[in-house]
Amino acid sequence: MKINDVQVGEIQIPLKKPFKTALREVRVLQNVVVKISTDTGHIGYGEAAITPVITGDIKGSIKGAILEHIGLKLIGKPIDEFEDLMETLHNSLVNNPSPKAAVDMALYDLYGQLYNIPVFKLLGGYRNEIITDITISVNEPEEMVQDSINAVEKGYKTLKIKVGKDWKKDLERLKAIRKAVGYDIKIRADANQGWRPKEAVMVIRKMEDLGLDMELIEQPVKAYDIDGLKFVTQNVITPILADESCFSPLDAINIIQNKAADMVNIKLMKTGGIYNALKICSIAETFGIECMLGCMLESKIGLTAASHLAGGKKAISKFDLDSPNLLSQDPITGGAEYDEYRINLLDKPGLGFDHIENVIYD
Repeated sequence: MKINDVQVGEIQIPLKKPFKTALREVRVLQNVVVKISTDTGHIGYGEAAITPVITGDIKGSIKGAILEHIGLKLIGKPIDEFEDLMETLHNSLVNNPSPKAAVDMALYDLYGQLYNIPVFKLLGGYRNEIITDITISVNEPEEMVQDSINAVEKGYKTLKIKVGKDWKKDLERLKAIRKAVGYDIKIRADANQGWRPKEAVMVIRKMEDLGLDMELIEQPVKAYDIDGLKFVTQNVITPILADESCFSPLDAINIIQNKAADMVNIKLMKTGGIYNALKICSIAETFGIECMLGCMLESKIGLTAASHLAGGKKAISKFDLDSPNLLSQDPITGGAEYDEYRINLLDKPGLGFDHIENVIYD
C-alpha cells in the first residue's frame, strides 16, 4: 500500500448555538479535511481545525502546508514504513501543528486499514467506550444555568464551564450552575488564559471558600506564563490543568518538571497528531501525571481520531471530546459513534469511516 495522492478540502457545519470563550466566538465550524489515497484504493481521512487564536493556523496556511510541503514528500511512500512517514511529516516544516495533525490522522487511518485493525487497538486497546463532558459557553448566568440543566437532563455527569472574561461574573455563573445541578455533577472551569496569576489565585480561592467543589481549573493564565501557571498551582487546592501551555512533548516535560500544573491537556491540533500525543502520554505516565484528552471545534473526523487515542491509552483519564454534539449536522458516516455523552469505538479497520459528505476538495 503506497500513497499516490494527497487532497485537501473544506467542510462547513453550523453550530446549534454560538460557541463562546474568553478568546473567541464561533457560529459555523469551518475546517480543512485531508484525504490521502493509495495505490490499493484505500483512503485515509484527517481534519485540521482553523483556530488562529490558539494554534496560529488559518485556512490558507493549513492548505499550503499540506499541498506545498507535507504532501509532496509523502507521495510514493509505503504505509508500512510508518516511522519514516512520521519522520517525514514532522520534519517537513516547523510548527504548523494543525495541518500535521490532519495528515497524521489520515496516515493512522491507513495504517489501521493496512493491518485490518481499529486504530484504538493498534494503540493499546484499553477501552472501547468513552464518557465525555459537555462544554457550556460563556454567556449571562441565566443562560448558562439553563444550558447546564439541559445537559444534565441529557445524561451528562461532567460540565466544562467557560469563564475568564470577568471574574466577578464568573463566580456568579459558577455559583448559579452549582446550585442548579447539585453536587452529584462534576464541574470543570476553563478560563482560556483569561486571568492574571494573582487574580487567578484570588478567584479560585473564592471558589474554594464558597464550596463550589470544582474538579479542576483549566489554563487560568496566559499560555507563555509558565511561572504564573506554577504560582497558581502552588497557591490553590483545586487541581490546575495546563492546556494552551502544552503543545509538544518538550512543553509537557517543562510543565511537569517545574510542577507548573497538576495535569496536562492533550489536543491533536496542538501536538501535530497522534504520534506526538503518544509521547506526551508516556511522559505523563512516567511522572504519574493525569492527562485529559481535549479537542478544538472539530467534526467527527478529528474527534474520531482523538477518541481512538483515548481508547488506546490508560494514561488518558479525563475526556473533553464533545465537539460533534455542538454541531447541528453530522455529514460523516462511520467513525466513532456518538450518543450524547457516550462515545463508542467500533471494531472496524483504521478509523472506520464509510462516507463523508459536504466536503469540497480543491
